Amino acid sequence: MAYNKIIFVAQTGTCREAMAAGILSDFSLKHPVEILSRGLVVQFQEPMNQKAEAVLISNGINMENYVSRQLTEEDLTEDTLVLAMEDIQKERILEQFEKAVPENVQVLTSYVGDELEIMDPYGGALPAYGLCYETLRKSIKKLVKKLNEENESEGEV
Repeated sequence: MAYNKIIFVAQTGTCREAMAAGILSDFSLKHPVEILSRGLVVQFQEPMNQKAEAVLISNGINMENYVSRQLTEEDLTEDTLVLAMEDIQKERILEQFEKAVPENVQVLTSYVGDELEIMDPYGGALPAYGLCYETLRKSIKKLVKKLNEENESEGEV
């Protein structure tokens, strides 16, 4: 299925999910997709974590004016792929949102065939954020390949 929207989800909307959205935006997809990030617990809008933003900027990705947003029922449409950072977040999405389609809610790393979840660098030193970026970038590279291959095979039908 060709998705028109991809939402990265983690806890607060300020770190891994924002980095993932920025990284995916840096790649080119054969099928245009809206790329968003959402948090499961966003009491008020916050800017991206400063260390996460510094790592993105040092890798040429600018997320200026980024603010965290809460995941809502309206975000979850049939053509939306929701990629959580951890299995527990995936479970919470499926429990809390009636519109969540189970096959469209995945853990990013499992979806692309990686074994480990994306480690949360929150509260760690800058190198932890750099490592998180590298891990995300590897998984997202596989995601781009997977999405582009799916779109190619659908185009041939």
